[in-house]
Amino acid sequence: MLKQGLHQKLLQKLSPQQIQLMKLIQLPTQAFEERLKQEIEENPALNTGKEEVDTFDDTLANDNDYDAGNENTENQDINIDDYLSDDDYPSYKTQVSNYSSEDEKEVPYAAGTTFHQYLKNQLNTYRINEEDKIIAEFLVGSIDDSGYIRRDIIDIVDDLAFTQNVYTTEEKVVEILRKIVQNLDPIGVGALNLKECLVIQLKAKTENEERVLAISILEDAFDHFVKKHYKKLIDKFSITEETLKGAISEIEKLNPKPGSSYAGNNKIAEQIVPDFTIRIIDGVLDLTLNSRNAPELHISREYNDMLRGYQDAKDKSKAQKDAVLFIKQKLDAAKWFIDAIKQRQQTLLITMSAIMEYQEEYFLTGDERKLKPMILKDVADKIEMDVSTVSRVANSKYVSTPYGTKLIKVLFSESMKNNQGEDVSTREIKKILENVIADEDKRKPLTDEKLSKILKEKGYPIARRTVSKYREQLEIPVARLRKQI
Repeated sequence: MLKQGLHQKLLQKLSPQQIQLMKLIQLPTQAFEERLKQEIEENPALNTGKEEVDTFDDTLANDNDYDAGNENTENQDINIDDYLSDDDYPSYKTQVSNYSSEDEKEVPYAAGTTFHQYLKNQLNTYRINEEDKIIAEFLVGSIDDSGYIRRDIIDIVDDLAFTQNVYTTEEKVVEILRKIVQNLDPIGVGALNLKECLVIQLKAKTENEERVLAISILEDAFDHFVKKHYKKLIDKFSITEETLKGAISEIEKLNPKPGSSYAGNNKIAEQIVPDFTIRIIDGVLDLTLNSRNAPELHISREYNDMLRGYQDAKDKSKAQKDAVLFIKQKLDAAKWFIDAIKQRQQTLLITMSAIMEYQEEYFLTGDERKLKPMILKDVADKIEMDVSTVSRVANSKYVSTPYGTKLIKVLFSESMKNNQGEDVSTREIKKILENVIADEDKRKPLTDEKLSKILKEKGYPIARRTVSKYREQLEIPVARLRKQI
């Protein structure tokens, strides 16, 4: 049965301007620059400070003054004065001491040769027939970035038949792999597994007693080696501990990921652009925002001229009003975007200032053990903003400090109580754990149980499973794999 009813609802919805602001806040400096370029390309009313233009200030009409779908250009004149401005600087550029004076310059990079192209170019030095070359190139194409072929040979044979129309055998593919592909530079590429990779590198070196023993260990007792069962290796090969140490030293010099050693000019180092800079001036912390986050945006002179021309015209035609309506849309969008940039800068500075004050002792000393327990809610409560806003500021952004460039989100950590009942940061505990493992006797590494006892003696009652979790987060292997002779 159909019924009509009247219901009241109270909903909270983000306006388009708020959504735009949230998206801008979460962008790091480089991504923000790309977003800025995109907006300038899409909105012809916006210009940067590189051209002679009139600037745009906050005298635009309110957001609710305009509804693109309902405005009647026939019966309503637009107040042009609200859209004209002769100010010299945007209002948000008058805030001194908020921005770093050091403008980072873009570093141009030349396109180079890829790792796979580098390997294929080496194939041209071999005198082989067309079919063998196709197989060799296919094998090179199957090598991953670490330098391994992680596919079964039978699968490669099938793919050669289906994709290259080359019908061959597993024996032929293995022959080309061993004689050609595995002899390419860097040595060790084309291996099917780690053992084969290490053996290839050892055999490529000048033969001596230690290297011959190292090859035998890898080929005949690889499991004992990776599990560091040194006593079993000594008994198996009837050697002394010193001789085994020399052979292991030879293996440790090898590269388990030969593909990563390629140093072609296509390798572009990841460039980190700090969003903030913290300096220590006369013992006081000084925070500045990267100047690349403070672009000068202006209204195009052409748009101002068109509006003035419309204002001075005596007879306003329908076409002129339509043109001005289009200009008004672009000017409104420009206002919203510039306001969003201004709010973004203020939010970034307020949030980072709160973080800096919270972790003042750490920023003054650089000692990670001085990091206080801090979660997103702590900062959000201090600046009276939402936790999601703080999260957007901290995510993917960096701060330049006297002790290096730090990812902001690593400054956050949970707390645990020590045996005095004081709250300490989990990062402090991890740092102490890292130092204890670094100072241990590598011949008898400390187990997680022993590490737990040591931490308890230092005043940190941590369970063994928690030690194991922290050790894994620090990417430190278990005691058995840390053992040395």
